[in-house]
Amino acid sequence: MLCAGVAGCLVGPNYRRPSAPISPTFKEAAGWAPAQPSDAASRLDWWTAFGDPILDNLEQRVDVSNQTLAGAEAAYRQAHALVAEDRAALFPTVALNGGVTTGGGGANHPSATSYSLGLGGSWEPDLWGAVRRNIESGKASEQSNAALVANARLSAQTELAADYIQLRMLDEEKRIFDTTIVAFARTLAITQNKYAVGVAARGDVLAAQSNLDSAKAADVDLIQQRARTEHAIAILAGQAPATLTLPPAPWSLNLPEIPAGVPSTLLQRRPDIASAERGAASANALIGVQVAAYYPNLTLTGQGGFQSSELGSLFSASNALWSVGASVAETIFDAGARKARVAGARAAYDQAVANYRQTVLTALQQVEDNLAAQRVLGGELALRHAATLEAEAAETIVRNQYDAGTVDFTAVTLAEQTTLSARNTELTIKAARLTTAVDLIAALGGGWTVGSPLPPVQPTAR
Repeated sequence: MLCAGVAGCLVGPNYRRPSAPISPTFKEAAGWAPAQPSDAASRLDWWTAFGDPILDNLEQRVDVSNQTLAGAEAAYRQAHALVAEDRAALFPTVALNGGVTTGGGGANHPSATSYSLGLGGSWEPDLWGAVRRNIESGKASEQSNAALVANARLSAQTELAADYIQLRMLDEEKRIFDTTIVAFARTLAITQNKYAVGVAARGDVLAAQSNLDSAKAADVDLIQQRARTEHAIAILAGQAPATLTLPPAPWSLNLPEIPAGVPSTLLQRRPDIASAERGAASANALIGVQVAAYYPNLTLTGQGGFQSSELGSLFSASNALWSVGASVAETIFDAGARKARVAGARAAYDQAVANYRQTVLTALQQVEDNLAAQRVLGGELALRHAATLEAEAAETIVRNQYDAGTVDFTAVTLAEQTTLSARNTELTIKAARLTTAVDLIAALGGGWTVGSPLPPVQPTAR
């Protein structure tokens, strides 16, 4: 009864979620047009908002085959098992022992055999809550690992989406170069014809040939870049690069509308923030574990069984043995070791709180950065598109003037290079805008929220 009454004691501080440096609104959200709550980007399968079935299929493979995610899930299962191990310390330990002993000596010590069978147990009641604090810490660590699984999943998903955008950008860039090569070849043919009739210089022919060869070389280099990107996508999908082929496809990715919400929602939507907060809770519980070392330990033991020199009479009442006992142990001098361990546990908690707050600040920065990037890139893309149209129109005029003999070939070369640069720059901005949309979705936590179930992940094959 005394043990049961005292077992309610829990020494050490009770946990309260640390305060976080949250602002009421996002600074860079001024002028941002938030999406409706029903938009695709707010759902768990956020990548469907980009409107690409191939991307959708690749993202689905991450949950099943990505090995980084499988490793994170294994760490979560390990943390879950450790909680069960910690919980077992609340209960007595019972052991069954049996044995046969034979011994003897000289003539005055004939051999003799002894048989024994007994059941023994011991129990250390959790008087001061050290075990329960340990369980509390283990549960928080388990929850932290669950959030890390979600974070690993989100990281793999966003990296795959970014790589896929890069792949389709390279496809589009190759299309631009293929078109440019045709135009450069036509220019070379015109220049060669002019040279043949004596109205163009040999240097013009060489310049046109140089432009064409440079464009062809850049076009070939895109093949190598695309191969590397495709290989990276295969690894993220958990496949050997040789087993995944993504044929070239036209640029068709949509720019999703993304609900930014308010900063406080990050505390619920970011798995890395949840993991850091649970780390602080785990560290707080460990303070109680160390504080409990200041108090005495009570150990209860009991044993019962039988011992006999005859196996047939082993279980007779006359051969029964039993014992019960209790012991108390208290450290009276340890040269400050317990005090140091408590101080260390408090410092570890302070470190975990600082890590939690820094994680929140980093999350806020990432959202602000990507909100700003989305707004700025949107304005820049419109200007880049206008610049491309103007460069194409200027190139057409210069080509016509060159055909008419009113300008030299230097003007044509300059116009061609300007157009090619404008097209590639516009494409780069378009891809960057999509990539920052992926980054913004990741910064907002993807589709994960605190309390989301942990989807099953296939364990790594043994």
